Amino acid sequence: MSRFQRGRDSEHQRTTSLELFYDLVFVFAITQVSHLLLHHLSWEGAGQSALVLLVVWWAWNYTIWVTNELDPDSDVVRALLIAIMLASLLMAVAIPQAFGARAGLFVGSYVAIQVGRHSFLAFVAGTRGTIERQRAERILTWFVVAGVFWIAGAIADGPPRTALWLLALAIDYSGPVLTYWLPGRPPMPNTVWDVGTAHFAERFQLFVIIALGESIAVTGATTSETDLDLTRVVAFAAAFLSTAAMWWLYFNYVARIAERRLELAGARRTSLARDGYTYLHVVMTMGVIVSAVGDELVIAHPTEVLPGREVAAVVAGPAIYLLAHALFRLRMSGSISTKRLAGAVGCVLVGGIGAFAPALVVEALLLAILVAVIVAEYVSGVRRAARGEPAPLERLDETAGG
Repeated sequence: MSRFQRGRDSEHQRTTSLELFYDLVFVFAITQVSHLLLHHLSWEGAGQSALVLLVVWWAWNYTIWVTNELDPDSDVVRALLIAIMLASLLMAVAIPQAFGARAGLFVGSYVAIQVGRHSFLAFVAGTRGTIERQRAERILTWFVVAGVFWIAGAIADGPPRTALWLLALAIDYSGPVLTYWLPGRPPMPNTVWDVGTAHFAERFQLFVIIALGESIAVTGATTSETDLDLTRVVAFAAAFLSTAAMWWLYFNYVARIAERRLELAGARRTSLARDGYTYLHVVMTMGVIVSAVGDELVIAHPTEVLPGREVAAVVAGPAIYLLAHALFRLRMSGSISTKRLAGAVGCVLVGGIGAFAPALVVEALLLAILVAVIVAEYVSGVRRAARGEPAPLERLDETAGG
């Protein structure tokens, strides 16, 4: 066991005030990403925004895996998390010019977060000879290798910078899948990671709340800066209700069922946590961010027919979000959510209507699709109860009991 380890009751621990304080930095970071996309609404801008989001997510995600095992009441752990917060804030500040004048600050902060955190785990928290130290050393090695390409990309410019950063990102994101393989070293099984289910799942649920909260903040700020008339008020209401529908789709039962499946996964828990939360939740977050950008465009121009790239942003957000939900369910339960997949397809088809319909009509149709998915799933639940079939959570508990 490493130093600064959580207590044995960590399975039932919940998010601490320090962890919530840490998340505040990422409220700002998500806002920066959405503004980057809004101000560079093109294929190149979308690619840059996606890369920046993946970097921000990877910095946050690894910290969550680490704090899931460390004692949040330790002064040393608190100091570590505050130091990571400062570096994360600098990274967020650099986002608008991440591909320009502040490239060095952006990737320098990111590399400092990753290398610094796991240097602490390996050489301060990790006891010599323990699996925790060996694990931290392997991950640190991967971060150092990727860091070389991140920094080289900051020094380069133009297409070489993008190529080097994509390579660095590929190294970072392939590490968990390859369980941080190193030549001449035996493979590490997934079981060397101990996932505290309640705390772990809650941390990712809270990031969804961060993204949804940013969406509300963006729509509120945009509306407050415009001349209010009936159409703009209706557009604002539709944008808010769309965000509320996204919250409903995730928190009504998906979050609870996924957490319960993770708890019952046994030896598969780490791989489920990695795929369902580490990888797929960033796709959900991406959907919320793009939706926020689309809402801002609709509120600003509710009666106008938007250009093609703006229509694409308006419909892509809900489509990505619903698709991510379908993929999440497929990974966590092995079943397909036909309703959410159909909803994602419906959002894409609405884009064709956006070629001639005002922005407010497009927003209303997207809201109708989200509500239709919610209603369809509710009706399915009522019919299931009428047949005497147990609810999803009850089925899981019966399976666990059996």
